[in-house]
Amino acid sequence: MSELLIIGALFLGLLLVLYALGVPVGIAMGATCVVIMVSPYGRGLNYGLIAQQLLYGLNSFTLLAIPFYLLLGRLMNRIGMTQRIFALANAFVGQFRGGIAHVNIVASMIFSGMSGLAVADAAGLGRVEYTAMRDQGYEKDISLGVTGSSAIIGPIIPPSVPIIIYAVLAEESIGQLFLGGILPGILIGVFLMLLVFLFVYLRGYETEDTFDLSEAWQCLKEAVFPLFAPVLIIGGILTGTFTATEAGAIAVVYTVLLGMFVYNELSLRGLFEELQYGMVETFSLTFIVGIASLYGLVALQLQLPILMAESITNFSNDPSVVIFLLVALLLVVGTFMETIAAITILVPIFMPILDVAGIDPLHFGIVMILTLMLGLLTPPFGVILFVLEKVTDASLEEAMKGVLPYYIPILLVLLLTILVPEIVTYPATELLGT
Repeated sequence: MSELLIIGALFLGLLLVLYALGVPVGIAMGATCVVIMVSPYGRGLNYGLIAQQLLYGLNSFTLLAIPFYLLLGRLMNRIGMTQRIFALANAFVGQFRGGIAHVNIVASMIFSGMSGLAVADAAGLGRVEYTAMRDQGYEKDISLGVTGSSAIIGPIIPPSVPIIIYAVLAEESIGQLFLGGILPGILIGVFLMLLVFLFVYLRGYETEDTFDLSEAWQCLKEAVFPLFAPVLIIGGILTGTFTATEAGAIAVVYTVLLGMFVYNELSLRGLFEELQYGMVETFSLTFIVGIASLYGLVALQLQLPILMAESITNFSNDPSVVIFLLVALLLVVGTFMETIAAITILVPIFMPILDVAGIDPLHFGIVMILTLMLGLLTPPFGVILFVLEKVTDASLEEAMKGVLPYYIPILLVLLLTILVPEIVTYPATELLGT
């Protein structure tokens, strides 16, 4: 145990200190690797090993999915997808008690299939959703809470950038992980809607809207092409027509054609701008992944994953206990570390533990991402909280207080997902026939 503490303090402590000082996570991981290599515990600074690991750590067909899905989300925002989806959701569920709050959640569930990033949802739909709720008389706290909490559905329902990162590092199927996230994502939406129903009932909110069949039909016609994008992605994966990576490329081509020739809202100049922004985002993520592969290699040389696995399994061999221990660690990590950073750092360390404890990496992947989503809503580094502050008239303190009650349904879904692995594994294995 003493050896584990010394190595862990050196390996993780230095990283966290640099991260706390504001050093970008990729640079912090790289600097930590160099320091460890030249320390008494390392094997010496090996430039050839560093170069080789950075090269082969990114030499993956699976990683091609990242630029495609990032670009897909940007393009769909560009061509007005947000407004069409919101209008569709409002037409179908806006007439219920607390309707606009339910619209907020349903729109996020639909939009999740377009962006795959919680921050994209909060930034893209957040202003529209918050303003709509405030205009209908909803108080600031419930408007912030529903807008912020519904945004975390994005990285769970496919397509999802965090799932892609996890799949690459854990060497799991992106397609299976995509399917594994569907039910947990839907459950979060349903549980949030139940909580909203309780709140609007206690506060006496009513809706002035009535269901208008002609309006619903018109909104559906306008949104039918955008809604086909997630159907194209999931349908292609399920039928085996193409892989999850190829699905992203096909969806991008589909969206470009839709924006240029159907909606006439995407010019060549606009496409070039989105490609530029998409390349910058892609470089940021893939740089972190490349450094993470080096970080994982150095951790393996220090035998840190083996030492951690032995310590945890010595405490308990029960897979459920091990998962709860790892979830407790992730809940703490998620409060101060961004999701992608946490995944890239911890997955290489966790994999030997999962192997020793007999835990399905497919099941744990969704549990891990779901747990880290809480970090996006948790101070001091909850990114969604800062996004809400920027896109609304609320202060950061008001955003923090607003989302607090909505931890409850998310934690309930997390607990259910841990205790009933079939919520993840059944769709992933049965629908793909593996």
